[in-house]
Amino acid sequence: MLDESGIAAVEKAVRRAASEVVVPLFGALAAGDIEEKAPGDLVTVADRRAEELLTRELTAILPGSVVVGEEAVHADPSLLGLLRGPDPVWIVDPVDGTEAFAAASPRFSILVALSVRGELLASWTLAPLLGFLATATAGGGAHVDGEPVRVAPGVTGLRHLDVLLPRPSWWTPTEQARFSALYATGVMPSFFDFSGLTYADLAAGRRTAMIMPWDNPWDHAAGVLLHTEAGGVVVGLDGRPYDVAGGNRLPFVAAPDQATADLITAALRLPGE
Repeated sequence: MLDESGIAAVEKAVRRAASEVVVPLFGALAAGDIEEKAPGDLVTVADRRAEELLTRELTAILPGSVVVGEEAVHADPSLLGLLRGPDPVWIVDPVDGTEAFAAASPRFSILVALSVRGELLASWTLAPLLGFLATATAGGGAHVDGEPVRVAPGVTGLRHLDVLLPRPSWWTPTEQARFSALYATGVMPSFFDFSGLTYADLAAGRRTAMIMPWDNPWDHAAGVLLHTEAGGVVVGLDGRPYDVAGGNRLPFVAAPDQATADLITAALRLPGE
């Protein structure tokens, strides 16, 4: 759907959003530039302006395409229905890690993915202040700054497995029960901050597995394609592959192979499931 010039044009648009909108506002936000959409869910002028720029540029690169962006969906949730429609869809998180960005931490990224009828075709993960770009194309592999990357090896048991989880303050009582059961297997848990950077770590083999209890497409589309093109799998609690259009059985698991994913999902299921 995109030739080499189109892929290059998307990278240029993502880098432009970073250089013209996001980075100039880093560490320079006024109090009125930050709002709370919901408790603990921040949005800044950088999020909104970057999404507006990307919406204009991406739809110009691929005429007839539409955009499902985090901020646009917050204003109009019906836009999520576009993910199952016939038009090519750009899935955009203009600042993944707004909490970090607002606190002047460089641990944020810009996420863009392209899908058609729920099939992920290409993705871009730019961490402008950490200095890397991760990209993937369906069937074309995963790359960081142009170099191919590969997930970590799979495992045959969970003891001492490196598993990333969301922060405990985000857990529901059911998730608390699931993760407690997982802990009993002897995994080595740690907590990630934002999904975009974590998917890049998984794809490059620096970390092994991640568990996600929410499936907002803008948080995961770019990273899921990156991870799977690096050789990994992303499946729901029912073992089905992650569906960017929604309806996933949560939590879902990103793992280096199916066998490792099966071990983790089995440990997460509660009695009777």
